[in-house]
Amino acid sequence: MSEPDGNSKQIVLRALRGQPTPRPATGPLAVHFCARWAGASLADYTRDPRVLADSIIRYYEQFHPDAVWVSADTWVTAQAMGKPVAFPGPGQPLAGTPERFIQSRADIDRIPPPDPMRQGRWPLMLEALGRVVETLGDEVFVVACFDQYPFSLACALMGIEHFMLALWDDRSLVEALLARCEEYAVAYAIAMAEAGAAMLSGGDSPAGLIGPQLYREVALPAERRVIAALKSRLSRPLSLHICGNATPILADMAASGADVLELDHQVDMAAACRIVGPQTALWGNLDPVGILARGSVEQVVAATDALLQTVEACGRRRFVLSSGCTLAVDTPPENLAAMLDRARRHQPQQQHFQPSEEHQKP
Repeated sequence: MSEPDGNSKQIVLRALRGQPTPRPATGPLAVHFCARWAGASLADYTRDPRVLADSIIRYYEQFHPDAVWVSADTWVTAQAMGKPVAFPGPGQPLAGTPERFIQSRADIDRIPPPDPMRQGRWPLMLEALGRVVETLGDEVFVVACFDQYPFSLACALMGIEHFMLALWDDRSLVEALLARCEEYAVAYAIAMAEAGAAMLSGGDSPAGLIGPQLYREVALPAERRVIAALKSRLSRPLSLHICGNATPILADMAASGADVLELDHQVDMAAACRIVGPQTALWGNLDPVGILARGSVEQVVAATDALLQTVEACGRRRFVLSSGCTLAVDTPPENLAAMLDRARRHQPQQQHFQPSEEHQKP
């Protein structure tokens, strides 16, 4: 949906660069919501690239956000590494099965080198991304989720309880598994970039559960290595998402080298603007359940206004309005429409901002 001051893709790019925009950029984390809106089952959405792509395209055609997300679930890369997945119940996406996949160094050594063209659902995801980019990529900012950063991926492979214990009992095993997970994260992200993604996003939510000290010792170095490897090969923004109240580790997350931090609704945006330097973009962070899924239209409008006013009062230039985490599948469409419409009507208070040296392209 073109506008006098640029199309949606250009508006997001300007926002990420800290440049003037005619209105706030928008990019709700719509994943399974797209399937529900398009009338597709999650089984088809997560396994059929045509269904996944068509669902995203239909979602865009109805709501016209500035950014769309190409993602199936959080088990795509774990499955590519050999972890068995299954549907835990009707109407639910794929998830890992209970048996332990990694118990020893020998199990890690049996994982083959990454091949995005052959393993698991990676080829299907790349096909879906290509379809979305071909249809929307000239006008819309297409975000591709390369699934998980190494810490989160290692938790999926070993089982989060066993991996947390191994942090104390077998750090060498942890480091070996993280190294293999880094290889897979980098390979998948590069393949998605080559398929046309405008931004690459990865999650590391379990890393938010271990406290700042362990985060700095274990998870953050792995995130840094992945981001550094990708920046040596690619020239597009990289994003980091950690669910929950990540306030205690926000400064560390920013030190990962990520260009964008996706903030959940538990993070106070004013505090985030103080903690995170202006060179890093913030993406978020309306409550996806309490406000967007369970609130009234009036509550959505009020929350959207309050968030945009907070961001402006803090002088934050690099910002994209979004849900704090993925939209619930039963989010009322009128609530999502209200959020996006409010952003379209919002006029930034300082229209003539001239970016300084710290506001350069991510």
